[in-house]
Amino acid sequence: MLYLDYQATTSLAPEALEAMLPWLGGPGSDGYANPSSQYRAGRAAAAAVEVARDQVAALLPAGGQVHFTSGATEALNWALMCGTRLAPGGVAGSAIEHHAALQCLESMGATLIPVGPDGLVPPVDEVALLEGGIVALMLVNNEVGTVQPVADYAVAAHARGSLLLCDAVQGYGRIAIPEGPDLIAISAHKIHGPKGIGALWVRDGVRLPPLLLGGGQEHGMRSGTVSPALVAGFGAAARLAAERREADAAHVARLWDMALELLDGWTVNGSVAQRYRGNLNVRRAGVTGVRLLSDVRQVAFSLGSACGSGSGKTSHVLRAMGLTEAEAHASIRLGFGRYTTEAELREALGLITEAADRQLRFAA
Repeated sequence: MLYLDYQATTSLAPEALEAMLPWLGGPGSDGYANPSSQYRAGRAAAAAVEVARDQVAALLPAGGQVHFTSGATEALNWALMCGTRLAPGGVAGSAIEHHAALQCLESMGATLIPVGPDGLVPPVDEVALLEGGIVALMLVNNEVGTVQPVADYAVAAHARGSLLLCDAVQGYGRIAIPEGPDLIAISAHKIHGPKGIGALWVRDGVRLPPLLLGGGQEHGMRSGTVSPALVAGFGAAARLAAERREADAAHVARLWDMALELLDGWTVNGSVAQRYRGNLNVRRAGVTGVRLLSDVRQVAFSLGSACGSGSGKTSHVLRAMGLTEAEAHASIRLGFGRYTTEAELREALGLITEAADRQLRFAA
């Protein structure tokens, strides 16, 4: 398989797998101990969790606490559903948030901030932000890769007594996380860590109500037995991302330049300048993305968010950017990163281009 769907998930880094193995509790191991237990094996598991917590926190702003969750969906739901008890002035968010945030926002009657054809929210001085509520703004859009002005919106939100929630899933470990947010949601499996583990970072001084009650784990914020194996894998993936940040960014930039050269005749959706370049969302007039997926089985790519790809609807992100139904149907998302080779990218884009050319010939 030629894998070009890094926004959906990433492969598990060998270093992350190695970090997990001692805590899976196989035969002859005591790594299965509950980290809340007070005997030696439990204390060792708890220590491993705290080491990983520090590794995850190292890629986030100073002055906050990492609370592990089952993933970013849980973290976003927690921040929005429980955060309104802390900030009852209402909720607002961009129209292109991930469904994990967007469906919460819509269910709460939120004000949606529009985006322009470039996939960016307006300058903050052009937006009437609410007072004493929560503003949700993702850092890197999962469908088109645009990078939003999170720091500017955080300053404006604070000036109005509001909190800023940032979905940093697609940016964490790939670009710097800006100062300013009060709540940050992240996920391990987008940075070559395991699935089933994410976190909500809460700024010091923000007294967010607990998500789950019970045993008082995660400093009383999220009860339930913590998985040392998943947490250790997350920590190792975060450490590796920190160590490889410059090398990974340079590699992604080379792949981006190559892809633009090979995709002659395609139009990039969203800002080219204000963008994470491991996400390339493109369209070609007359091409049908769904048919490309069927015709190019050797390549893993997508039409947009993996969470919404089975709905049969065109992307809410592309619609919010003003694309027509035909343009949205002609769009595909290509994601690449650390383990994508130049040869793989060249082969994959060649197959996609050939299939698109065939579609256009038959349609003529």
